[in-house]
Amino acid sequence: MKFFIRLLFFIIGLTIMTFGVCMTIKVADIGVGAWDALNIALTEKVGLSVGKWVMIDGALLVIINSLLVKRRPDLLSLLTIIIIGSLVDFWLFTVFELFKVDPLLAKFGMLLLGILIVGLGAAIYLQAKFPQSPIDNFMLAIRERFSFNLMMAKTIGEITALVPAFILKGPISYGTFIITFTVGPAIQLFFPHFEKLMERLQAKY
Repeated sequence: MKFFIRLLFFIIGLTIMTFGVCMTIKVADIGVGAWDALNIALTEKVGLSVGKWVMIDGALLVIINSLLVKRRPDLLSLLTIIIIGSLVDFWLFTVFELFKVDPLLAKFGMLLLGILIVGLGAAIYLQAKFPQSPIDNFMLAIRERFSFNLMMAKTIGEITALVPAFILKGPISYGTFIITFTVGPAIQLFFPHFEKLMERLQAKY
C-alpha cells in the first residue's frame, strides 16, 4: 500500500507539473524556462515534438550526469523523463491546442499560474522519492562534482540550456527570468504541506 501511495503521488505530481509547464509554453512569446526554450527551438529548427526533445535531452543528461559523478548511469531516471515528455506532448496536442491567449495581461497571468502549478506538481511528485528527472539530477551532479551550492549548480544547469537556446533563437524573454527565479519558491510553497500529507498516509497505511 505504501508503494501504491508513492506511485500515486509520482503520477499525479508529474501530470500536474507538466500541465503547468505547458501553460508556460502556450505563452512562449513572453519567454519560457531555459530547457523549454531549448526544446521549442529544436522543434522549430529540426522537427519532432517538444516532448520528444524532452526525452532526448534527458537521455543525454543521464550520460553527462554519469560522467560528472563517475558512477553508472541512472537508467531509472529515463523512465521519469519518458513520462514527462509523453505528458508534455499529451497536454500540448489536446488541451492547449484548443485555445489561444492573446492579451498581454492574460499571457502574464497564465505564465504566473503555470509557475504555481509547476510548483504544486513538483512538490507532489518529489514526495514519492522515485528517480528524479535527469535535469534535476544534472543540478545535483554539478553540485557533487564541483562542490557548488544548490543555487550555483541550478544556475549553471539553466545556463547550459540557455546558451544553445539563445543561439537557436528559442523563445527567451523576460518570462524566462521570471520562471528561473520563481519555480524554486513555488515548489517550496507547497512542499511542506504534501510532505506532511505523505507522512500521515505512510503512517496510516
